[in-house]
Amino acid sequence: MRVLAIDSSGLTATVAVVEDTQTIAEYTVNYKKTHSQTLLPMIDEMARMIELDLNTLDAIAVSGGPGSFTGLRIGSATAKGLGLALDKPLIHVPTVDALAYSVYGCGDIICPIMDARRKQVYTGIYTFSAKAGETEGTNLVEPVFQVLKMQMAVSVEDLIRRLNNYNRPVVFLGDGVPVYSEMLSEGLKVPYSFAPSYMNRQRAAVVGALGIRYFKAGKFETAAEHKPDYLRVSQAERERAEREKNAKTTVRRMTMEDAAAVAEMEHQLFADAWSEKAVLDTLGLSNTICLTAEKAGRITGYLLAYTAADEAEIARIAVAKEFQRQGAARTMLEELFDLCAQQEVGKVLLDVRESNAAARSLYEHAGFKEDGVRQKFYENPVEDAILMSRPTGK
Repeated sequence: MRVLAIDSSGLTATVAVVEDTQTIAEYTVNYKKTHSQTLLPMIDEMARMIELDLNTLDAIAVSGGPGSFTGLRIGSATAKGLGLALDKPLIHVPTVDALAYSVYGCGDIICPIMDARRKQVYTGIYTFSAKAGETEGTNLVEPVFQVLKMQMAVSVEDLIRRLNNYNRPVVFLGDGVPVYSEMLSEGLKVPYSFAPSYMNRQRAAVVGALGIRYFKAGKFETAAEHKPDYLRVSQAERERAEREKNAKTTVRRMTMEDAAAVAEMEHQLFADAWSEKAVLDTLGLSNTICLTAEKAGRITGYLLAYTAADEAEIARIAVAKEFQRQGAARTMLEELFDLCAQQEVGKVLLDVRESNAAARSLYEHAGFKEDGVRQKFYENPVEDAILMSRPTGK
């Protein structure tokens, strides 16, 4: 079996062509260049040097994370593109699995650590156990790769605690070693060592060798199915979530430019979703009040109501799932009450599914009272509607 192996999950970019019993070629660079600059030229140069016809590959093994978000995306995109173009399966090899496998045959605890910042590491806990060969009259021993703890993102303090509980010597490797060696020295109560330079970073030859074993065990996927394992959201996503959490919800009048976003939320939240055209048509009417809730520059909810004489009926009120229970619906209702009072609309009406306890509680806290029941009003599933109303005055 012949595989192309790719690993760009960390600071090192590495590619290799590996067969069952040998490495045909390997190209590894650990230098200050982005993987987007180096990865494809490395594959091209390696293939040229060994006169490789990519169609002769049986599969593509790719280090699928955890690791650098950018690096993982580049490696996965490269592997997916080649897999789709060549119609070859992909073998998803966890990054820390491959790092540990490079210390082949070691009976101590093997602990790869990749720096995840903020005193956290991507890691796993591994070892090899010796299994005697089954051929009678031979002394052949086949080390068995054991995953004691699957890949995870943990604090260095938590990792030290776990390793001390094993009460066995530990071998460390990975780019987290120079960052956290002092913390390891202070916290470990078991003997430990650091792997030498030729095995302490990612190597595509190891990804390929372990990938072949995984392939033969049936662990492979199509190029279209492949997704990297990030384990954590990116720093940019964490910072955005923090901004959104602390931001204030504001409510404004809906505009025509909001219709596409509102229609998309409709399809995410409701089986009977309104189309973008239906939203635009509603916005174009003179007897409507249409509001959007915003938080940190994102539309988080919307309200659509029709007015007639001295009444306003809420046709739709919704909040995106990730922003629910943060006050957006209540803020939109309060804005609606104020606008209705300004327009001398004296009462606000709505209907709600009988089973929607959360919405009914929200409306009751906002001052709505139950007026009656409209039987079998809703479809998909069929259900009664509870009719509610409240005056717009304080």
